[in-house]
Amino acid sequence: MKIHGAVIIEQGVTFAIISVKPSVTQYTARLVQVRRELSQFFPNMPIILMSQDNNGTPHFYGRRDIVEFLKTIRLDQIPWKEYTIY
Repeated sequence: MKIHGAVIIEQGVTFAIISVKPSVTQYTARLVQVRRELSQFFPNMPIILMSQDNNGTPHFYGRRDIVEFLKTIRLDQIPWKEYTIY
């Protein structure tokens, strides 16, 4: 499976941000399940899920301090790449 994401180090904190469909972030149980599944591929990192609404506005889900940071930057500033996970 391929996912679109980035690993970022900001102020000494390393975290992963993963782009997902809005259906993943629509329900808390699904959001928690996906974050748990992804944690094996991004060990020891907070995982932030990002989905976009119909207008392209990003919405971030995860650790509050990281989410607040991500709200201050543009999506094109994130070093996105494609990851293949099994």
